Amino acid sequence: MSKLGSLGARLHRGEISYDFIGKRKIWYGISILITITAILGLAVRGLNMGIEFQGGAVFTTPTNMSTSVAQAEGYAKSASGHEAVVQKLGNGSLRIQIAGIDTDKSDQIKQTLAKDLNLNPEKLAADLVGPSWGEQIANKAWEGLVIFMVLVVIYLAIAFEWRMAVAALVALIHDITITTGIYALVGFEVTPGTVIGLLTILGYSLYDTVVVFDSLKEQTKDITKQTRWTYSDIANRSINGTLVRSINTTVVALLPVAGLLFIGGGFLGAGTLNDISLSLFVGLAAGAYSSIFIATPLVADLKEREPAMKALRKRVLAKRAQAAAEEDFADARSAAGDDPEDAAPAVVGPRNQPSSRTRGRGRPSGKRR
Repeated sequence: MSKLGSLGARLHRGEISYDFIGKRKIWYGISILITITAILGLAVRGLNMGIEFQGGAVFTTPTNMSTSVAQAEGYAKSASGHEAVVQKLGNGSLRIQIAGIDTDKSDQIKQTLAKDLNLNPEKLAADLVGPSWGEQIANKAWEGLVIFMVLVVIYLAIAFEWRMAVAALVALIHDITITTGIYALVGFEVTPGTVIGLLTILGYSLYDTVVVFDSLKEQTKDITKQTRWTYSDIANRSINGTLVRSINTTVVALLPVAGLLFIGGGFLGAGTLNDISLSLFVGLAAGAYSSIFIATPLVADLKEREPAMKALRKRVLAKRAQAAAEEDFADARSAAGDDPEDAAPAVVGPRNQPSSRTRGRGRPSGKRR
């Protein structure tokens, strides 16, 4: 068995563990700091919305263009008065995307751009996107996100309980905020592919969270009938028991996404892959983090507020204190050299004399009635 497999088995059996729940304030602080950074990025820089959301025009040149990307960006800005996004495609053609322009002026922009590129205007393909269509796409994206969230809360409240549903919802909002904040800080374009990637990572995040919740639900059956573990203790055991599984699934999912982002978008220059690959990469990592460090600790916090869980914690802590006191007393006597047999009370009187409780049991006395 590999070292990672052996570690996972020992974590599952409870032989070793890490106190995730006990250090939950640290994880909360880190998450709050990351979330604030993401919100500041959104507030200061904003999202670079794609042409599908803003409306505009996309011009595609013929193949084997000698014009560089920087020159094409300058020509497009001069012709339209707006910033342009230019990508060099695999066949040597240029894709010039200009967002936020009036579609009525697209013919004029096309003529000017073709002249600057030394092209026949008929060879410069143009695709127009109206702002109303982009607004419809944005509204549909928000509707899909809201419906997804509502269904998640309803399902978790039925399958588990409302506290777990609340914790999962907080974790999902945490993942969305971080992903959109990184998009704002990096400046990648937000396209419908980005929305698809965002909804996909929410499913991955929910999967990791449900795995831990299912283990927690199973281990907390009849929890109030014992005095060995508190709810937080069992929650910590659930995280440790599924930790290696969560790491393995996340790493396996991240590897192909990293190939899309860093190799496809970085080395090969396929910029159209960046919109979906970045949301998948950031969202998968944030989802694994939130399921371990946010969702389950938050459930433990909410459950520990219940009167039954408070009473259980008092009983467990009292029993542990008593066990610790007895152990300290035994260690002190052992260090002093006392023999437990010497500590037995001495018997007073003749050794063969029966005690008052057993006297007369050997033979009957008196008459039977």
